[in-house]
Amino acid sequence: MRILRSQRHTWVPASYPLMILAGALLAIVAAKGLSQAPREPLTAATKVSGKCECGAHPPAPPRDREVEPYAGEPSDLSPFAKFAAPYDRNYTHPNVYSGAGRDIPEPTGLTEVRIGFLGPIEHHPQQVFGERMLHGAQLAVEDANTRGGYGGIPYRLMLHNDYDNWQAKTVYGDERPTDPTIWGSASNEVVKMVYDEHDWAIFGSISSESTHIALRVALRAEIPVVNSASTDPTIPETYIPWYFTDIQDDRVQCLTLARHIFTELGLKRIALLRVNDRYGRFGVPKFRDAARRLGHPVVIEQKFFPGDTDFAQQLRVIRSSRVDAIVVWADESAAAGILKQMRAAGMKQPVFGAHRTLGSTFLAEAGPAAEGFEAVFPYDPTRQDTKWIEFNQRFQARFQEEPEQFAALAYDAMTMLLDSICKAGLNRARIHDALANIDSYQGVTGPMTFDPNQKNVAPLFLGKVHDGKVQYRVATMERLPPQPYAHLDDDPVEFVGPHQTQEPSGVGSLVLFGKLATQLAQSQELMGMPAGNRGKWKLLPISTDAVGQQGRNDWGAASTLLVRALTEEHPVAIVALDRASAHLAEQLSLKFFVPVIAISDDTTLTSTNVPWIFRLPGDTKPLNAVRLAAAALETCGGNAERIRDLLASGRETAGFVFLSNGEPSEK
Repeated sequence: MRILRSQRHTWVPASYPLMILAGALLAIVAAKGLSQAPREPLTAATKVSGKCECGAHPPAPPRDREVEPYAGEPSDLSPFAKFAAPYDRNYTHPNVYSGAGRDIPEPTGLTEVRIGFLGPIEHHPQQVFGERMLHGAQLAVEDANTRGGYGGIPYRLMLHNDYDNWQAKTVYGDERPTDPTIWGSASNEVVKMVYDEHDWAIFGSISSESTHIALRVALRAEIPVVNSASTDPTIPETYIPWYFTDIQDDRVQCLTLARHIFTELGLKRIALLRVNDRYGRFGVPKFRDAARRLGHPVVIEQKFFPGDTDFAQQLRVIRSSRVDAIVVWADESAAAGILKQMRAAGMKQPVFGAHRTLGSTFLAEAGPAAEGFEAVFPYDPTRQDTKWIEFNQRFQARFQEEPEQFAALAYDAMTMLLDSICKAGLNRARIHDALANIDSYQGVTGPMTFDPNQKNVAPLFLGKVHDGKVQYRVATMERLPPQPYAHLDDDPVEFVGPHQTQEPSGVGSLVLFGKLATQLAQSQELMGMPAGNRGKWKLLPISTDAVGQQGRNDWGAASTLLVRALTEEHPVAIVALDRASAHLAEQLSLKFFVPVIAISDDTTLTSTNVPWIFRLPGDTKPLNAVRLAAAALETCGGNAERIRDLLASGRETAGFVFLSNGEPSEK
């Protein structure tokens, strides 16, 4: 197929304009004779209390800017990153509208400024979501009208129900309308908004099918489409400049979940359990891609139909696949049913979910089975900042329910749209410019960051259920920097037991372990040590170079002799004379709980957080190391643990001081 480059950063098929024009004409014809959509009446709450200078200073077209990587994708989760430039590099610049719409003069004599609303608000399985979205949008309109509307003219929502022919059987049965406009009512309703009502922007919908349709008409009619609920990542990637959304899409959600599951938790075998509709079908591919790129392809994917309540068959298949965890892509009620049936069947795997799985309905229906469930979420609803608390109070007073995600995000999106209309004036192209110039926004749901594709890419939150409540924290899809396995300078290395309660009677033993240990023990230096309390200890030399005769393994024989001495003589300390013997003695110290005084410059001896190792510089005389061990024994008696505690205490003993990690201290 021949490809045309229409404008900067935009590639479209040569036949694409004809397809769009034909689709729009069919929708206009289909709209003839249809009844008017229900309209929201002006109430006391929507009357205007003042005026402003709306439209006096319209914004310039959005500047060209580049934001990489696209949607914040880390390199290890980016498509084809190992082989070529990822295709989504096409979305790192804004698709600037270059038409003549900015030159259309502002109309006069208007009595209201209309905003089209498209959502499932009646006779629809998702009606409750649509009503919540509507309530959030209504409150934003009422707030704007209280501030003066548009230059004294009130804003008005023009309500249109989003009805899907092929999904409404549960409501209408087999007698539901099945006319040739298979795309449902969305095309008809959008055409009415544009050409009959002369709306200045379209708000909605939840259904990604309907939003895609609205966006195609918007391309022809040049009208902004603002969304707060559809997470289909393919919508903004149509590269149509008229789209704006304040919810993080499924790309961001999937990559964030994959990072948490595979990188942070280290899980490997994951199953997907999703609803078999467009929301589930277009939601999980980015997770499958991320799992494959991280080296852990999804083990199995199971589906269920909208409205299903029995998940036994899917769970049996998943159980037989021996997975480590399950990712659920569904709504709250379905997720709650899955959790309850899993736990009842004895399945204990952790479960993770998309943003629509988490909420008050899920907690109420899942009950104790929800414990430990984790899901991504667009914002933190437990925040205590003033803006969020005041919004909650006003929303509950107006609608007698708490605002959940559909309502809160709709309020923010509608507020940004109305602010953009006020800045731009009554000109659809300039309204688009005002929206496209939003780089960041502080809404009631928190801070938002918008990329050149005019979608929110702010980091998500991860909600985890504990004791019937959801605890939230910021979650990132970025790789965490490598963390050292030990922080030697932060916390002391401690021995926490088992503790020695009895002190051996008789003479304590000190092992001298390493090359020429026997010769050193018989040297004049050691034999001539001051008597002091010499009667309290004796020296046990084990030479590593004295073994190995007749082809035997030197270190195998040396370790055998050392183990025999530790088990039969019960020494209270080991003096290791060189690096190799120090490493071997260190390993045995963990088993026999005996301190090791090592003469070596190898600092890795003390890097393993073993509480029994104490290193002396490599040029330390063996005589001084033995004196140190003997002085510690004479101070603490024949208790190896007390000797260890003395050496780790930082107190000077026989002229030496150690740090808590066993390294020598410079006095």
